[in-house]
Amino acid sequence: MYRWIFDNLITHSNPETAHKIVMEALRVTGNNPLTRAALKAAFNHTDTSIAPNSSFLPKRLHGRLGLAAGMDKNAEAIAAFIALGFGFVEIGTITPKPQPGNPSPRLWRIPETQEIRNQMGFNNHGVQAAKQKLTRLRATQNGKEIVVGANIGKNKLTPNEEALNDYRICARELAPLADFIVINVSSPNTPGLRDLQSVEALKPILQVTKETACEAANREIPVFVKIAPDLVDEDILHIGQIVNETNLAGVVAANTTIKHSYGSGGISGPRLLGRGLNIVQNLRQELNYDKTIIATGGISTIDDAISYLDAGADLLEALTAFIYQGPSWPAQINRAIQNYR
Repeated sequence: MYRWIFDNLITHSNPETAHKIVMEALRVTGNNPLTRAALKAAFNHTDTSIAPNSSFLPKRLHGRLGLAAGMDKNAEAIAAFIALGFGFVEIGTITPKPQPGNPSPRLWRIPETQEIRNQMGFNNHGVQAAKQKLTRLRATQNGKEIVVGANIGKNKLTPNEEALNDYRICARELAPLADFIVINVSSPNTPGLRDLQSVEALKPILQVTKETACEAANREIPVFVKIAPDLVDEDILHIGQIVNETNLAGVVAANTTIKHSYGSGGISGPRLLGRGLNIVQNLRQELNYDKTIIATGGISTIDDAISYLDAGADLLEALTAFIYQGPSWPAQINRAIQNYR
């Protein structure tokens, strides 16, 4: 039924308008205990939770597949996504100041390959708005049990030489309310952002963000760095070395790719799978044994998810396949991989 609706109705709508309508519906549904329970009963009726991993999280994850950043930019529908079957939710990307992002059009579907192209540009309501929503979420028992990651970035108008302070601000405000922090230096839609992946620029950002987050949270909060799939292997290995040296929790691999012929922006979807598997394999060999790899990019099927786990990923994230496959998809994947390896 969802595929028919998507192919015959949704594909003819404006992608960003459709996203806003879905997010509002999920926000309302997730905030009401009765409708949230109905959502869970309809799509996520099997317990797919896994035991806590002491090297990463003290909490019990609802599943190994989580929602990647980019869908719930402003922490509006976290509870609904968990009810649908995602194991955890990564919100954002969140910047210190609110910003509108790039001009429209900035979001496109590529239905023939089930992919998405975007040049959103970190549109979000800012760190204070996200902090307020997370505070309300954590005030409920259900909200306290959800594993939430906060993906943070710099404002578009912040020059790269001052970017470190933007990451510091976001880490300070969100770490007390988040379960992990993800440093985003890999979006292709903020000018110059990917330059921060260079060894010289990246190491101080990772160090300061981790120190700030742990101090603000008053605990050892896991901090990750999210990298681009378009980095050469040598740079990926260097980033792995920096993660070891700065004692980060691990890496989120990887963001959207700019290696395409559609114009500007980054593409997510199946074309990322091969490169993503290669990156995870390389990172697994370079990172210390206790580091966590969260793999994202190109996961559409159960076999895709298992391939990432075989390559060395500990957890998974997805977004694009959820849009194309529908609300039953995350729970289906989590049921299939719950006890794998």
